[in-house]
Amino acid sequence: MADKRAERIAEFIAPLRVKPGSTVDLVADFDPRYKAGLNKQTGVELLRTGVSLLAEYQTRLAAQDTYGVLLCLQALDAGGKDGTIRHVMSGVNPQGVRVSSFKVPSSEELDHDYLWRYARRLPARGDIAIFNRSHYEEVLVVRVHPEVLDRQKLPSRPSGRRLWERRYREINNWERYLTDNGFKVVKILLNLSREEQRLRFMKRIDLPEKNWKFSAADIRERRWWDDYQQAFSEMLSATSTSWAPWYVVPADRKWFARICTAAVLAHTLIEIDPQYPKVDAKARKELLTARRELEAEAPEGAPPDPYAARHPAPGRAGDHG
Repeated sequence: MADKRAERIAEFIAPLRVKPGSTVDLVADFDPRYKAGLNKQTGVELLRTGVSLLAEYQTRLAAQDTYGVLLCLQALDAGGKDGTIRHVMSGVNPQGVRVSSFKVPSSEELDHDYLWRYARRLPARGDIAIFNRSHYEEVLVVRVHPEVLDRQKLPSRPSGRRLWERRYREINNWERYLTDNGFKVVKILLNLSREEQRLRFMKRIDLPEKNWKFSAADIRERRWWDDYQQAFSEMLSATSTSWAPWYVVPADRKWFARICTAAVLAHTLIEIDPQYPKVDAKARKELLTARRELEAEAPEGAPPDPYAARHPAPGRAGDHG
């Protein structure tokens, strides 16, 4: 990671990372309004740079076809997940990205283990998958509303804390398995303050074009605010690992949340450092043959290879046939 960009990104996201093995108090340890001394104007430029960097590395990821990346986004209602995805991924090739949202499980999904429906949406090698809410709903919503467990048809259910400890262990093991097989797991919690959520809900009510985004269920869930903060804190403490750490992104300022998300994802791709495949001697010979054939077809007076004429570079295919 000698690249200066990589060093700056790593330094920028360091305060957001949940140290594996640490005990987290979300309210006390992470400020939803933190902005690292930046302003919005500077932030727009940084986001543009981050989007460009992601586009570059996504192309290399797809070309190498060895690693896949899973980005898990968690947040409370109005946390900004949709907008973050839209802005951060604006410059990438949509063919290499798939976004999955997970709502109430279907009857088919309830007939399988609780990770089954998430496993079905994992990325292929060379691709990026985004979970808009993720398997962590199984230790968040299910924990705050334990009646959901009744529909999961568990043959046995440990009581109290033992159930969540078991699920933390199962999730950590699953993510370790994915990482060992070349699938990087990136986990981001968009950390929204209670007051900012209230303001965003009010905006959805006041603006007709945003009415469709509001649901009475959002207000009902808001009544469980303290329970969710506790569930988030325990989740972060138990599942931020060296192979799949959590990042807590301040979400009260949407522009800053988008910069942070782009930086965390870029950091992951830079660490992978995917490379374009190198062709062997036989393939280079075939390229040279094809090049000569195409050069011979050039119209009279036109350069045989316009690109090479404008971009002279040593080592181009066929230059040393």
